[in-house]
Amino acid sequence: MPFPSPADDFREKRLDITDLLVPHPTSTYFMRTSGEAMVGVGIQDGDIVVVDRALSASDSAIIVARLDQEFMLRRLRTRSGKTWLLAANTAYPAIEVTTRGDFEVWGVVTWVLHKVAWRLR
Repeated sequence: MPFPSPADDFREKRLDITDLLVPHPTSTYFMRTSGEAMVGVGIQDGDIVVVDRALSASDSAIIVARLDQEFMLRRLRTRSGKTWLLAANTAYPAIEVTTRGDFEVWGVVTWVLHKVAWRLR
């Protein structure tokens, strides 16, 4: 029978990306982004965002919102009793959703995944 290694006391648990990205498995999903609306906060066209529906959206959270039949990624802003959806790209207008019946928060973005460009020229 082999003796235990003294280094066993210092071993770390194997890193599991699912444990890190998905704390609420039944309410978390992944989406691929489309468009340039959130480039100002580092979310690029084609990135993957991790969205958690178990979290409550608060002021300044980046959310997946539904307006009518359209889904969009925006920052939620609440000020003076009004609610707005803000892009992180000045080419996109702010959208007031305070009284819109077709507005719904579909989840809070918790992580952004994108591939690093590494090609040498």
